[in-house]
Amino acid sequence: MAVGDKIKIIYEDIEREIVKNDKILKDVIPAKLQEKIIKQVDDEYQLAFPYTEAKRSNMLARLQLYNNQRRDADAVGDNLMFTVFNTIHAALWDDHLGANWEGRGGEGDEDVEENLNALTEYDYDVMEKEQLDYEWNWDAEFFGRGLVLMMDFDRSPGKMCPVPEVLDPTTWIRDPRASSVNGNASGKGAMRFGGYEVGATYYELKNLPSYFNLALLRKDKDIRSLKDAASDARDAAQGRDRSPTKEESLNKYGNYEFNLLNWFTTIKGEKYLVTLGNTRSILVRMVKLDYEDKWPIIDRALYPMSHDWDGVSIPDLTEDKQRMRAVLLNLGLVSAKGDVMPRYLFDRTRIKNKNQLNFRSNKYIEVDGRVDNAIMPVQKSNAHQYIAQIMDVLDVAAQRSTAATELRQGIQSNKDRTATEQNLAAAGGDIRFNMSTRLYGISDRNFWKQWYRQYKKHFKNEIDEKIIRIQGPLAPIWRPLSRDNIVALVDPDVKIESKIISEVKRQKALQSFTGFAAMVMSDPENNRRFIQKKLARLNGLKKEEIDMAFPPTADESQAEDENQMLNNEQMPEPNIRDDHRVHIEIHAKAEQNAYSIAHIRAHKKMMIIKRNRPDLFPPPGAPAFSMPGSKEITPGNKTAAPANSAAPKSSPADDPQ
Repeated sequence: MAVGDKIKIIYEDIEREIVKNDKILKDVIPAKLQEKIIKQVDDEYQLAFPYTEAKRSNMLARLQLYNNQRRDADAVGDNLMFTVFNTIHAALWDDHLGANWEGRGGEGDEDVEENLNALTEYDYDVMEKEQLDYEWNWDAEFFGRGLVLMMDFDRSPGKMCPVPEVLDPTTWIRDPRASSVNGNASGKGAMRFGGYEVGATYYELKNLPSYFNLALLRKDKDIRSLKDAASDARDAAQGRDRSPTKEESLNKYGNYEFNLLNWFTTIKGEKYLVTLGNTRSILVRMVKLDYEDKWPIIDRALYPMSHDWDGVSIPDLTEDKQRMRAVLLNLGLVSAKGDVMPRYLFDRTRIKNKNQLNFRSNKYIEVDGRVDNAIMPVQKSNAHQYIAQIMDVLDVAAQRSTAATELRQGIQSNKDRTATEQNLAAAGGDIRFNMSTRLYGISDRNFWKQWYRQYKKHFKNEIDEKIIRIQGPLAPIWRPLSRDNIVALVDPDVKIESKIISEVKRQKALQSFTGFAAMVMSDPENNRRFIQKKLARLNGLKKEEIDMAFPPTADESQAEDENQMLNNEQMPEPNIRDDHRVHIEIHAKAEQNAYSIAHIRAHKKMMIIKRNRPDLFPPPGAPAFSMPGSKEITPGNKTAAPANSAAPKSSPADDPQ
């Protein structure tokens, strides 16, 4: 038997097995329901495709302006768009946005809050968010809006985390009515439907969950393929030659890439992700989305416009100026070449041999009669003399519209300006860049909220465990986390702060607090330890480093232990030798119940007694006495709070009479 026949039999066996496996899934989604879903998606696609076609074609054309490797060899391209774009892109990408979680459920959320902050920092590296931010920002700045999909969860060892993916805006089509993916706080302006094309081989799909009908996929390419159009535009910009027809020579069950449409839509009031193949004629996946009635897509915009999806991109502000600068630049080159090699008029009655006019060094030309007026250059337009002025005007216009000034580009200004003028200009530019940073912060907050939803959805209780590495002051610390450690009863808040903005705030606070600390540290009655710790925080030390520099005192450790008793409604006995100020400070972190309130009042009463009767306080080394009326409560033996003045008094509202 020939090798080709053997391969054919193998593929036929594979297809029979596929059909057998798919029958189970076909019974779950009846054929008539599949037809209705396909019809709905195709209708929505036909509405969305022409609506975004002109915008999408314009975006693809701009890729060649950004980096055109197929321009004429004799022509010179201008790089205004590249310069302005990368100035803004570098500034915004360098500004790392940090996420800080704050619990909302009261007592018990402090540990979850701390674990989430540590997990966020750990997953930042595991998810390669730095690279993701680069691409996400790039899309937002070049196309006006960037999209990140986060609905998969990687359960492989060493990861166990959500999987974010940057979507290509040039393959994305959406609801014409939408102004953003998920709309405003009330959901207004959210898209009803939208989707994008993706390419995958048979075995890539087979190894993924939820796919079916794979045996029905055929080798055909849509002539209106969004993915192919985007690939063609990028190949043209990079000077590559792409032959999509050669893809058809690959085997269907080998590495042939099928074009699929991933489509987000609402079916009977529920959100779904539907995947279609064969030019939107068969259903190969249908996944119900359960993300608190939100699409699992986070969008980011650089210069958004109210009530509008597209907003303004950097190419919107620079494309026309780059095109004109390129035209003027090439005209100037032609004009300059004309000065080096001009055309001449000559008197042929006096110059008999025209070959003598050919250029050669140390050449002598014979003329009859006087040499004056025998030859003269042809007058022409000196365009290159004012081209530079026009190009400067276009450059300044682009800088003003984007705040990507020469100073931000790392170029010294041509005009002499004072340091005050440069500082004022830089401060004005910072304000405009900070606006973009704050807008990015909104999308980053939505990113981490979706990240938290992924853990709530996929991290199983009493099954899953994730071990994260925390960089301690001396060595890394490994901390195991379960669902109870990271999922709170009430979803926590997440705050996003710019690294640059937070650093400026820290420097200002440090400068202000340093003078204040020098003034109050001389008074022994003031809390010097608190002032020293705050100075350490303002100098940028982490909590672990501060704890190493200022290890807990005996009173701090004792008060922390007493907090556990107070939380369990047990009354620890105050000691006359306690540092009452430290105890009151630590006990303020305990759960606010009758026991903690009474205990804090007891410490305050001791401070008053010490002030009024210092003779009652024994010197160091002498036996101490307990507070009159207090009673030590052993663990497990709960008693009511003491009925003396230290106990909380009932308010008139508590009196049943």
